[in-house]
Amino acid sequence: MTRNSQTTRYLGICAPGRRIKAALIRVYVASLAASQYLYETKGYGKKADPWMTLVGYFNSLRELGGTRRLVDDDIRSRLAKMDRRGLAKRTRLLMDELTSRKDSTEIPDILDWMETTFDPAQEAENRARRKNNQKVDKRDPLDVILATNMISVGVDVKRLGLMVACGQPKNTAEYIQATSRVGRTYPGLVITVYNWARPRDLSHYERFAHYHATFYQHVEALSVTPFSSGALYRGLSALLVSLIRLSGQDFNPNHHAGRIQSNHPFLKAAIDAIVQRAGLVANTKVADYVEQELKSKLDVWLSSAQNTPGGGTLKYKVASKDGTSIDLLKPAGKGDWQEFTCLNSLRNVEPTIGLILTDSVPDEDFSRLPQPMSVDPSER
Repeated sequence: MTRNSQTTRYLGICAPGRRIKAALIRVYVASLAASQYLYETKGYGKKADPWMTLVGYFNSLRELGGTRRLVDDDIRSRLAKMDRRGLAKRTRLLMDELTSRKDSTEIPDILDWMETTFDPAQEAENRARRKNNQKVDKRDPLDVILATNMISVGVDVKRLGLMVACGQPKNTAEYIQATSRVGRTYPGLVITVYNWARPRDLSHYERFAHYHATFYQHVEALSVTPFSSGALYRGLSALLVSLIRLSGQDFNPNHHAGRIQSNHPFLKAAIDAIVQRAGLVANTKVADYVEQELKSKLDVWLSSAQNTPGGGTLKYKVASKDGTSIDLLKPAGKGDWQEFTCLNSLRNVEPTIGLILTDSVPDEDFSRLPQPMSVDPSER
């Protein structure tokens, strides 16, 4: 065990000769039963709340899916018998996941659920209401939340204090970001379960104390290509709109998106600033390309403002469809990519590959086994 800060401690576990699933089962059961022991048996109540929700971190969805089945089966059944081992049994086990498999509309609800605290008084009230067939006002808190690297950014749930990481994350920066989700307000415990069959995991376990004492020195340098094709395709529209909108009050309000004018000084100033930056960072060729793209996007913006169907109003974002307003900015992930589709961040700007699934049976040529190549005897 090593301490990285005043509020977080790191614990490394490796079980040579045993499958990592077997180690994960025991770590999950021990952690959940120990926190329940503090919460219920020792009478700490709300003071034990930071360690009542276990955050499981995984490097892949495959590993997460396997552990989810374990939580539903082995871990749940073992927890029901932990009172025989001097801890506390835990019969109810509410679980969810924070991964890319969740729709973007579900994420805020999961984050709100993660904020729900363990409170003995609230639990007693909920039990009484259910017994009397009454509606429960406040839902029960999460016991386990399984997550991939999605939890590394934008998740600020201050009550969390317990994390179990399955294997060493791919890079140190990701490890620091992910494990910093716990111990933000209360003391935190991060348990990393290493796979002895993976040389990289075993190496990190063998130098566990030194690595955690100096892991900020191990943060990998990132290779950044400013004004790359992917960044321009996905982020240039948002940059242009932001710069024009924040230049002053003329186009700042939401309903002023339709008041755009081709000869307004804000437009020329925004284009000049972005093009100048592109020339300094990249080269003249890239700057010329950026200028053409910006002018093309402005033409689309002007056309949208002048040709709104039914005399509607062009807004940056329409909160609710009223039939008269049209939004300029389109959210990513909903429909085809358009000229003013905007991401929430530029963390993912790499090209994507589309896959087409077919139910047709492969033809004979596809399923035929490869044949040895014929060789002309004269060439031997």
